[in-house]
Amino acid sequence: MSIFLDNYAELIRRHPMRVAVIGATGSIGRQTLDVCRHHPDKLVVTGLAVNDSVDELVQAAREFGVRRVAIGNPEHAHDAILDELPDDCEVSFGPQAVAELAAHGSHDCVMNAVVGALGISVGHAALVADKILLYANKESIVVGGDLLMPLAKPGRLIPVDSEHYAIYECLLGERIEEVHCIWLTCSGGPFYGMSRGELEHVTAADALAHPNWNMGPKISIDCATLMNKGLEVIEAQHLFEVPTDKVRVLVQRQSHIHSMVEFVDGTVKAQLGPSDMRNPIQGALSFPERWETCCERDDYWHMPPITFGEADEETFGCLALAKVAGRTGGTLPCAMNAANEVVNEAFRNGLCGFLDIEKVVSEVMDETVVEQVETIQQLNDVDAWARERARVHLQELKA
Repeated sequence: MSIFLDNYAELIRRHPMRVAVIGATGSIGRQTLDVCRHHPDKLVVTGLAVNDSVDELVQAAREFGVRRVAIGNPEHAHDAILDELPDDCEVSFGPQAVAELAAHGSHDCVMNAVVGALGISVGHAALVADKILLYANKESIVVGGDLLMPLAKPGRLIPVDSEHYAIYECLLGERIEEVHCIWLTCSGGPFYGMSRGELEHVTAADALAHPNWNMGPKISIDCATLMNKGLEVIEAQHLFEVPTDKVRVLVQRQSHIHSMVEFVDGTVKAQLGPSDMRNPIQGALSFPERWETCCERDDYWHMPPITFGEADEETFGCLALAKVAGRTGGTLPCAMNAANEVVNEAFRNGLCGFLDIEKVVSEVMDETVVEQVETIQQLNDVDAWARERARVHLQELKA
């Protein structure tokens, strides 16, 4: 099923649109709320969910007058700060409560800004409930695209990653069979041009210093290893129904071109704009309309030259591993993603080196028995197995 509408007139959007933000205190969640602040006549926040950031949740619930919130970690059920929620605000606890919030009838639209594979249950619940799903949780498509994409009706799923939103815009009104390739742009991260010898000595603090984007810690490390770009290759093949090798990674250091689509006749469409995630967030919320931007505009008269380069898959092996997972399919992307989440966190905590991320992910992938994806429970089981194997391999590094 294509995610594109043939006729925009068929897409009926409520004004103001009622929005639930799942993962409301992360980088994307906060920026989504900022877009809502700029357009109070068009957007109303009706639900918020977090895992642990209860204080910030309460503050946002009071600001936006939210009537329903969910907290993924039930250990916060007795936090005193919850007494400061609005009087008519309902609160529920646990992962299931977060998924149920996404499906609740009080929302038209769900922003899935959860970090990691946990977001798959949120996306599944929202699609089954026929919500408009805006998702910045690429891992859920990488891991469960075989389950989620058949549920996505035309016009009801819009990507929020800057690259995939750009591709989405470039493909509007086009025929996917006339696409020669997708050019998925990449800043190259903070270590672009380094050798593997140099990468042996980089620290988490170095990796977190992304040159262009303000992102959360997990995705910043993924950008440094180029695993993030590998995940986005798999994401693109699910979203736009193209094979892995039709998605080509293109280094665009300035992050002004967010991605391009090349067609069989040689024509190339590119989407340009500021390096500000509020731009694709607002575009996804407003589609098919266009609203006045809340971002600072680029000055194209005085912009430095735009350059292109090729991603180095030998030095940054996580990108190559992700492409293998994408070509293989089945449960291999799930195992790869789970292992990466474990070792990404270990690197941030100083428990392994930068190149160990690639090493451990590769070892877990080699051990994976690949099966066809059938259920969320199956994916949960593969995820748990791969995380345990990644922890074992991390321990072996210390031996």
